[in-house]
Amino acid sequence: MTTPVYPERHYSHRVGWLRAAVLGANDGIVSTASLVVGVAAANTGRHGVLLAGVAGLVSGAMSMAAGEYVSVSSQRDTEEADLVRERRELRDMPDVELRELQQIYVARGLEPELAAKVAQQLTDRGALAAHARDELGITEALAARPVQAALASAATFAVGAALPLVTAVLVPESHIGVVVSATSLVFLAALGALSAGAGGAAIARGTVRVTFWGAFAMALTALVGRLFDAVV
Repeated sequence: MTTPVYPERHYSHRVGWLRAAVLGANDGIVSTASLVVGVAAANTGRHGVLLAGVAGLVSGAMSMAAGEYVSVSSQRDTEEADLVRERRELRDMPDVELRELQQIYVARGLEPELAAKVAQQLTDRGALAAHARDELGITEALAARPVQAALASAATFAVGAALPLVTAVLVPESHIGVVVSATSLVFLAALGALSAGAGGAAIARGTVRVTFWGAFAMALTALVGRLFDAVV
């Protein structure tokens, strides 16, 4: 009797864009809501609130895109340098590299004889791919993609930042700070739940984590705006 095979769902292939998207959306909501709440607490009026919020959206999206591109490009450059070095070592000392691969599998629990066979077979099928995966930890799913990270971060920042801005437009001027704070917490809770679900993590934990730190940031910014009665 054949044992049924059930499909497995894994989420590691989403790490690259999901990290950038969650970071962008979270930063967009928190920074713009904090800015709106802080400016509203300084009693600058709706025009000042919206002007500051739009400026924060545009500058924040560009900053997120540039920051993600530069940082992930640095990661990619490091990965490529490691692969160049590994390719050279495989060319100049293949026996040493084969033994190194064997020791990696021994350290993971294989018997030396079996580890040697596995190392040899994987080397025959693609030595660089085997060393990239098992020695360097570089895989196709987790490889650095600067453009993808930059676009995901900028787009989600803009979407996240637009939420408190739209709220500020729709509510009475005297209630902007309170309503933006409350709705932004709802937006953050939704983001935490969605990101946890997309990554296969615990939804409750993700929701609480994102909401707590967002509330802390907005409260601190509102306090500064109230104390100094100025745009922050």
